[in-house]
Amino acid sequence: MTTAIVFAVILLLIVAIVSQAVLVIGQASAAVIERLGRFHAVAAPGLNLLVPFFDRVRQRIDLREQVVSFPPQPVITEDNLTVSIDTVVYFQVTDPRAAVYEISDYIIGVEQLTTTTLRNVVGGMTLEQTLTSRDQINGQLRGVLDEATGRWGIRVARVELKAIDPPPSIQDSMEKQMRADREKRAMILTAEGEREAAIKTAEGQKQSQILGAEGAKQAAILEAEGDRQATIMRAQGDRAARFLQAQGQAKAIEKVFAAVKAGKPTPELLAYQYLQTLPQMAQGDANKVWVIPSDFNKSLEGFARMLGAPGEDGVFRYEPPTEDIPESRPEQQDESIASWFDTSSDPKVAEAVRAAEEVARKEVPSPVSGLGALKSSAGPELGAGREPGAEPGE
Repeated sequence: MTTAIVFAVILLLIVAIVSQAVLVIGQASAAVIERLGRFHAVAAPGLNLLVPFFDRVRQRIDLREQVVSFPPQPVITEDNLTVSIDTVVYFQVTDPRAAVYEISDYIIGVEQLTTTTLRNVVGGMTLEQTLTSRDQINGQLRGVLDEATGRWGIRVARVELKAIDPPPSIQDSMEKQMRADREKRAMILTAEGEREAAIKTAEGQKQSQILGAEGAKQAAILEAEGDRQATIMRAQGDRAARFLQAQGQAKAIEKVFAAVKAGKPTPELLAYQYLQTLPQMAQGDANKVWVIPSDFNKSLEGFARMLGAPGEDGVFRYEPPTEDIPESRPEQQDESIASWFDTSSDPKVAEAVRAAEEVARKEVPSPVSGLGALKSSAGPELGAGREPGAEPGE
């Protein structure tokens, strides 16, 4: 029984010694080993052997990058305004021995160093510079902290300002200023838009007036051209009409003269015709008195002798002309006036007239079409008695 107890005690001592002699360190971690109260070594990750009852672990250190968020700190700016700044520090332990023996608590040391450095940096800036210079503040803080914490075995990777909160009164003023700036920017943009719209409207009116003036110009030119063509055509028609009228009068005189010659009038007949003409001559308002000349018979006799020839009874009578009066048209006599009697329409004018008639026919119903519809509804008796192809007026 005693032997068993002794064996158990020895076994327990062996287990205790082995447990004290074996040390396992995890990845990205380190342990500071002391031997008899003095620094001995830094245990690396993995299996480490210790001298039982002589070596002990002073502190385990996390070698990963750590993120520490510090509570908001009141900081006074250069223009005597108190702002609350919340910071975040990213650091990593690079020397476990220095982090254990150079400072009692490196996290508190980093916090206090960050606070003092932040007050020094922000104290030389105004509120507006503080709000607009975060990158500059972060760079200065990182430089100062990295230099100060280097002897502690700590490397500061980054420093970020989470929030910068000015006093409530300043926040209200800033909001009013921002609102005024936005309203100013909105007014500027509105005025710019109105200016652009006015420019576009004026440009459109300019183009419209130019197009209207161009259209009026073309219309005036076309109207003047039409008036000119109409005047020319009317003048040509009047010229041809006068020529035809003169020719008709000439033909009438020739016919009358020929008829007179063919009738072989005697002086007594001429005297009778003259006496019948005298009352017609007296019918005018200006003819109040008319006198028959005494030598009227002698005048008629001389006229008969000059134009006629004596017959078998000794009386002078008119002889018909032996030559034939040419029956020709005026345009055949003179080629220079042949174009006066050209009654064909100008193709352009005819096309314009045809287009106008088409438009008028579409806009206003023709009475002829209505009459045709009436005839078609009344029956074939309305068209009875007319030859095929006859005109409606015949």
